[in-house]
Amino acid sequence: MAMVAAAKPQVHIESVQTGLPTRVVEPDRTRLIAVSAPPLPEAALQRRLRAVLYYRADEAAWEEGIWVKESLGEALCFFPEMAGRLRRRADGSWEVKLNDAGVRFQQATVEASLDEFLADKDLPRKEAALAPWVDVSAEDPDMCSLLFMQLNRFQDGGYAVGVSCTALLADPRSLARFLLEWARIHAEMKEKNKTVLRPMMQYMAYFQRPELCCRRIRSFPIDSVAADGVRAQTALFRTSASAAGADLRALAAACMGRASEELGADRASRFTLVVAPGDPARGATTVETSVAADGLKTTGHALEAAEWSELGLEELTLRGAKPVHVSCRIVAGGDEGLVVVMPDGDGFLVTATIPK
Repeated sequence: MAMVAAAKPQVHIESVQTGLPTRVVEPDRTRLIAVSAPPLPEAALQRRLRAVLYYRADEAAWEEGIWVKESLGEALCFFPEMAGRLRRRADGSWEVKLNDAGVRFQQATVEASLDEFLADKDLPRKEAALAPWVDVSAEDPDMCSLLFMQLNRFQDGGYAVGVSCTALLADPRSLARFLLEWARIHAEMKEKNKTVLRPMMQYMAYFQRPELCCRRIRSFPIDSVAADGVRAQTALFRTSASAAGADLRALAAACMGRASEELGADRASRFTLVVAPGDPARGATTVETSVAADGLKTTGHALEAAEWSELGLEELTLRGAKPVHVSCRIVAGGDEGLVVVMPDGDGFLVTATIPK
């Protein structure tokens, strides 16, 4: 008798919503993304940051999703770029239009316990199901959300918050600042036991008929999500401004070379360089693609190894508990490396991602 194959664990999407800022954004506000050699290839729009934070809980009540959406809307008032949309400029550069278009917020259940999921040997690929992403269209970027958040409930009551965000919108430090501020607001709102000043009638059906929030919109196997770029490996470094020098391209090449050595990966011959602004609220992000590593000075930068934990996400407290595991990753497809340089105090924090 033929053996019947075991059914693959599924992820069930139960709610797809838009998280909107709770206050109107001032009109005509933008943040420049300066492209040194336009046009910007479409692949650059898809390189993204992914963070998944896992929490233990005896019960992850369905009402938590309402609080998450409301606190997310309040946090977006302080980080309006997260709710914005990309727009191409006439000179070939891009900009983020700061508006109230919102972020994509989903709720999902996972057919696995928290421990089973974390013990999976293919965790980096399967995490794509917990932190969804839809490619940004180069033709219609104003129709595409730049940040996605998904609240995932496991069978044992544990849960995970998954976030994906294009690297053109936020560098790892600014994304971490946003998430930490969101968690602070989330805890404060729950402590006050009130929502922001918005009509509560939109939630009345949930309280009267809670089964409405459990209708499945779609389901799919955990391992079926396209995972292009998740095998890329990233190393983090710190250096002082004096050691970095004026040529950030050379600093980036040095980081790529050091990352290749530490990760045991082939060095990419070309890379994309993203330089984050010192002040995300006012400065411009600069992007240069297809930078050739050969010929750039890669010595004398005094690189020190850094860790993802330095972003502080291990301290992101929800429902009175810190995460039991935090996964941070830069998803970068194609054959170019990716270097993100972030001003940090009197020096720089740098991520160097090697494609694989």
